[in-house]
Amino acid sequence: MDGTTEAQQALFSGLFSAVIIGGLAGWLAGKLVRGGGFGLIGNVILGIGGAILANFVLPFLGFSFGGGFFSSVFQSMLGAAVVLVLIRLAKKA
Repeated sequence: MDGTTEAQQALFSGLFSAVIIGGLAGWLAGKLVRGGGFGLIGNVILGIGGAILANFVLPFLGFSFGGGFFSSVFQSMLGAAVVLVLIRLAKKA
């Protein structure tokens, strides 16, 4: 035994997945929105923020993409693209 509990392992696994999915979604959103992207760390943060946004807003609007890795990436990418556009609009104002 290495002293880690199942809860700690699940938390690490969830955080690792969020960073991977968030990074991929942020990178895709940077490609989707012209001139987008804030570097690797910025894209990961943007992707995680987009994932959080998408997980709350899309079901509220009645959209459901099912479960799984690709669905998570797609939802996160949509959320990250929205966040990226909002950041752009705020910078122009």
